[in-house]
Amino acid sequence: MELAKRFLDVGVFTNRIDEMRVFYGERIRLPFEELLPVGAGVRQYRYGLLGSVLKLNHIREPLPPRAPGGYKRLAISDPHAATPSTLRDPDGNDIELLPCGERGIAQIEIHIGVTDVAAFEHFYGDALQAERLGAGRFKLGETIVTFEHDRAAVRAEKSGSASATEVIGAMRALGMRYITVQVRDCDREHRRMTSMGVWEGAAPVTLGAVARISFIRDPDGNFIEVSQRASLTGSLPQG
Repeated sequence: MELAKRFLDVGVFTNRIDEMRVFYGERIRLPFEELLPVGAGVRQYRYGLLGSVLKLNHIREPLPPRAPGGYKRLAISDPHAATPSTLRDPDGNDIELLPCGERGIAQIEIHIGVTDVAAFEHFYGDALQAERLGAGRFKLGETIVTFEHDRAAVRAEKSGSASATEVIGAMRALGMRYITVQVRDCDREHRRMTSMGVWEGAAPVTLGAVARISFIRDPDGNFIEVSQRASLTGSLPQG
């Protein structure tokens, strides 16, 4: 996979944007970058996360509760941390602050609760072409993804491809709901992965002059956005 940025982004959905902004902007001290309207009634507050972006997607309508399994915990390398600490944000998302280099984490680590570890090993190692660090632990760019079996996790019922707007609707629930990988060529990477049997969430579409995006889904149906951002790659294909 040819990355345009060596850091994965993390997408969170919330109804409590004021409290979440205080937590991440003041308690965690992440720098605010910009506010983007992303359609379907979603306003995205973007925070810098050591090269990644934390995307706080605010929706006014009440969101369903967090589903078991899936993206469960975010560990952040914190130069101010002398010892590891575990926090919960206002929506109950688990956040770890770690001294730089703790558990080999120099940037962030995303933890996933899964139904089938072997299926995820194949998915991250072969489809996403991530570097294997150990059992259930992979590195894509500088971001680490770790997963382990979670008896509460539920595999989503497989469905056909949807539109990007429909995917945003399907992702709506409290908590960490998707990750984003920035690539040089969205169409090429999307085509490569779906040809391997990866579950297609939504086919590539161009969002104005900003980005060309698609969605794939991991073996449990968790969403991954594949993004070709113009600010990183230049002009975008249309259609």
